[in-house]
Amino acid sequence: MTATSAAARQCPFSNASSEFDPFDMQDPFAFYEWARAEHPVFYSDDIGYHVVTRYSDIKAVFDNWQVFASDNAQAPVRPMCAEGKEIMRQGGFTAYSGLSARVPPDHTRIRKIAQTCFGPRRFKAIEPQIREIVTKAIDAFIDKGKADFFSEFAYDVPALVLFKLVGVPDSDVPRVKSWALSRALLTWANLTDDEQLPHARNMVDYWNYCQALVKARYETPSDDLPGDLVRLKQEGADISDAEIAGLLYSVLFAGHETTTTLMANGVRELLTYRQNWEALVADPSLIPGAVEESLRFSPSIVAWRRRATQDAEIGGVPIPANSNILLIMGSANRDDSVFSEPDRFDIRRTNARNHLSFGYGIHFCLGQQLAKLEFGIALEELTRRLPDMRLKQDQSFDFVRNISFRVPTALHVEWPVG
Repeated sequence: MTATSAAARQCPFSNASSEFDPFDMQDPFAFYEWARAEHPVFYSDDIGYHVVTRYSDIKAVFDNWQVFASDNAQAPVRPMCAEGKEIMRQGGFTAYSGLSARVPPDHTRIRKIAQTCFGPRRFKAIEPQIREIVTKAIDAFIDKGKADFFSEFAYDVPALVLFKLVGVPDSDVPRVKSWALSRALLTWANLTDDEQLPHARNMVDYWNYCQALVKARYETPSDDLPGDLVRLKQEGADISDAEIAGLLYSVLFAGHETTTTLMANGVRELLTYRQNWEALVADPSLIPGAVEESLRFSPSIVAWRRRATQDAEIGGVPIPANSNILLIMGSANRDDSVFSEPDRFDIRRTNARNHLSFGYGIHFCLGQQLAKLEFGIALEELTRRLPDMRLKQDQSFDFVRNISFRVPTALHVEWPVG
């Protein structure tokens, strides 16, 4: 048993619902371990969700979309206030999930079309641009001997990559990033009515922007994701302009925010357990394994949501119809029935890729190849150019409060120069 495991088993948890803070991402793993052993499925009074913590149960829920629907995946944890709803109504906001909250047959139809232009061919084509973006970001701080890795690298690099794919100019990066933050806070955080209002306005601007991207591709065809989707529609593909805009609405958020967090969390763990970083410096062939272990050990998305469409059962616990369900993938990824010594960060782990960080089943993340490609290239360049990079001493790590994304607020690193 590791020291972390021993400490977790001694944690003074007694009642799952009262001890569970669904918005606390600081260090939830000790509670997850206790819950898997003592209350693997429990009800949270705080958010009104049944919480699921074991790997086998979570995988089974993901795999049964008929009984456990995804239509609440993008629903606000705290409903939008009346004034916020009016702002969005007057602004013409009609956005709907691109894929994650859809179910067959619409999900099957739209995903099949999206896969034809959001796959290996296009990712391979932009690989040189990814490396160029990564190199330029490192060039900007390498001579300083220090950086906030989150704000100076991880924050912009995935956005710049994704926006190349979608055809968004670099000058629009700050705006789209701010809209993505608003979407995250409105959907997964616990905002007051007053706090919701500026984000509601941002959502109107965000949706109008996505619609404008689609319209522009009719006027000027382009070799990018919206250009591909519009061309396929013109060739007879069964997809509407609103559905194309909905895909962009989803991709322009999920396609970079999660990769930003993956890069920050992954580098933090590699530098915390420094023998792993040194192993990558010595042998870059270990990088693919390091990417998978980062996804397992410290995932961007800790939890995701489902809704029971009928009376059901999870792990022997009755789940009434219409119940909301919170699946804790961050717990599943440390389930010792699947991963030996799960609290040990080990880039040579042979089954790390069995993690559930990208979900499972029909909603398995469409962009998972791009995320892994980006982080792999980033690690190649960082370990080559900054082999002596270390965490700045005596810093604390804080994470944004919400129910799904484990997002650090800063990550200070340093290295010798000269």
